[in-house]
Amino acid sequence: MKVKSILASAFIALLAIVPASAQDLRNCGTTEYHQHQLDTDPQLADRMADIETFTNNYVSTHTGQEKAIITIPVVFHVVYNTSAQNISDAVIYAQLDQLNKDFARLNSDAGNTPAAFQGLAANTQIQFCLAQRDPNGAATTGIERRQTTVTSFSSNNAVKYTANGGLNAWNSSQYLNIWSCNLGSGLLGYAQFPGGSAATDGVVCLFSTFGSLTLPGTSAPYNYGRTMTHEVGHWLNLRHIWGDANCGSDLVSDTPTQQTSNYGCPTFPRRTCGNTTNGDMFMNYMDYTDDACMNMFTTGQSARMAALFATGGARVGLTTSLGCTPVSQTGCGTPSGLAASGITTTTATLGWSAVSGATSYNVQYKLASATTFTTTSTTGTSLVLTGLTAASSYQFQVQAVCSSTSGTYSALTSFTTLSTGTTCTDTYESNETRTTAKTIATNSNISARIGTATDKDYFRFSTTSSARNIRVTVDQLPADYDVRLYNSSGSQLAISQNSGTTAESIIRNTNRSGTYFLQVYGYNGAFNASSCYRLRVDVSSSSFKTMSGADDSESIELEPLEALSLFPNPSTGNFTVSLLSDSENDAFVRVFDITGKAVVNTRFAATKGQNLFNVDLTGNAHGIYFVEVNQGATRLVKKLIVE
Repeated sequence: MKVKSILASAFIALLAIVPASAQDLRNCGTTEYHQHQLDTDPQLADRMADIETFTNNYVSTHTGQEKAIITIPVVFHVVYNTSAQNISDAVIYAQLDQLNKDFARLNSDAGNTPAAFQGLAANTQIQFCLAQRDPNGAATTGIERRQTTVTSFSSNNAVKYTANGGLNAWNSSQYLNIWSCNLGSGLLGYAQFPGGSAATDGVVCLFSTFGSLTLPGTSAPYNYGRTMTHEVGHWLNLRHIWGDANCGSDLVSDTPTQQTSNYGCPTFPRRTCGNTTNGDMFMNYMDYTDDACMNMFTTGQSARMAALFATGGARVGLTTSLGCTPVSQTGCGTPSGLAASGITTTTATLGWSAVSGATSYNVQYKLASATTFTTTSTTGTSLVLTGLTAASSYQFQVQAVCSSTSGTYSALTSFTTLSTGTTCTDTYESNETRTTAKTIATNSNISARIGTATDKDYFRFSTTSSARNIRVTVDQLPADYDVRLYNSSGSQLAISQNSGTTAESIIRNTNRSGTYFLQVYGYNGAFNASSCYRLRVDVSSSSFKTMSGADDSESIELEPLEALSLFPNPSTGNFTVSLLSDSENDAFVRVFDITGKAVVNTRFAATKGQNLFNVDLTGNAHGIYFVEVNQGATRLVKKLIVE
């Protein structure tokens, strides 16, 4: 008991010191947060001392041993006050991808590690997946969202409780809980070390730090996703590399002692605390340098993290979690995304999102004042109603029909037909800014109106990995209107500006899915207060072709191909490898599962330019795989999900 008390006191001393210089630069709140936990939980120090004893024993007896890959299910709790804080799925996917690359030493900037430290850099054998089933066993996307009245949070854990404006944690022995929110006082994030309360276990990060090297966030220079890598490192029992003390210890043997935190991007070598050979390891993820300057964990840090997942380890429950295992779909889902478009005095086009496994859909509609429905069916995801009454409010709902069962009807959605003599009505106003953009369905027509010289219409839509190529058409123009296409962060991707009332069109063939925004506006203030234009966004798995020279000539902007991409991803097993090669050397393709076992090992003759190669994993188990392509001195790796 005396030994345990000494260790507990050492932990309090180690973790209670906060460097004053962090106030105006990178601000990680983990140390202050942990001190508050120690002050309010008298048993925490003893629990952490036990974890440290276990960790030391594990590290000393497992040096140099190869570890199996640990895959941790992750749930993202997105808590937002403004639309800008409601980060998109695409940003979350990018952040998770960067997290996996950083922990696997597959980050594209790994080559920036100084030669003196290259031999210490480690693949931690820890990976992360979006949860595919929730704690109740139901299917999930691994992302949940809530709009809150709280304008900013602190490190007091309020964001971790629904009752306080946040979202409750999922079972922390089965999931890594990550909260995205607006943090005040310059705080970028904070995490909970192993041993703390299960109800608050997880990581909190400022929403604008989410991102990756290829899809940066907005909190430069902390916008490449390394805040998440840093905080998850804390969650996996890593300390700040300077030990939160002047020339302190981070409890890892292969990280040099350094005087304090480093900021910005120092010049190598930076020597402090007598480490005169190679200097500080300021490029370590557990320092305070800029995201662009971080690029490594060490072998010693990897061993320390691995101890958590050994038998008896503090986070061993995660190794048996079913969070990454898809739920077998035996029922029939409920349609979502119901909307009415093309509304006239007597007609309307109803639309909804497809339900997996559905063979047809039942549609019920009625006057809002009526008590009985008219029921019809269709095999598609839209239906044109005719013979409606002008200037009347209608309600409709949709039910999916699968091969063996039928789902439940969706909630009622309303629309109103036009009055006799009215040429057009706009059901999307007000939508004058990107933050008030209205979500529209793809592959269907909508009608809207530019009603004044200052009016502009913003719309939002999303693409998927299986249908990511985009064609935007704006026609039936009553005046000289133009259209712009933006990505999720507001950067303009393309514009179409034909003169007069010639139709406008944009094609964007891309290998990335995500959220996009459109702006339709009048050239030099052109408008028509009584007539609508027609807008259609088509998405497809196949590239759209341009029609150069035609009256509706399309502007096109092609997104550069990644050197290696996989599609579709997620896949049912049969997928295509796309390799952008600068040579004609043979390419060797290896697919291995999360245990490292190779399930495909083949090669194909690559030509200069884009190469497509089909791989079939049908018959293999569902889950996470890694696709490795070697060509000459080039090695590329991508993660594949088979579901």
